Amino acid sequence: MPIIEVAGKSYETDEEGYLVNLNEWNEEVAGYLAQSENVVMTDQHWEVINFLREYYDEFQIAPAVRVLTKAIGKKLGAEKGNSQYLYELFPYGPAKQACKIGGLPKPTGCI
Repeated sequence: MPIIEVAGKSYETDEEGYLVNLNEWNEEVAGYLAQSENVVMTDQHWEVINFLREYYDEFQIAPAVRVLTKAIGKKLGAEKGNSQYLYELFPYGPAKQACKIGGLPKPTGCI
């Protein structure tokens, strides 16, 4: 399995770059993964990442984009719970890309 180096520590990833050990995730790893995805993290990005991590802690599943959109709309408001907003933040797929940066597994149903 591939290994990434962040701040002198090694982290194992799968073939697609998702962390193997979810408990090793931290903000430095997130920054590295975001950079590798060409995403410049802002407060809005962190808001989605933190939401996803809380969702995963509660349900033990990474949500597909439709579920993510609805759940974010409920918690953070309709202006953030829409595909256009999320794709502006994570252009290669809000669920897939945000889960990778957030140290979560690839969402169910993503190819």
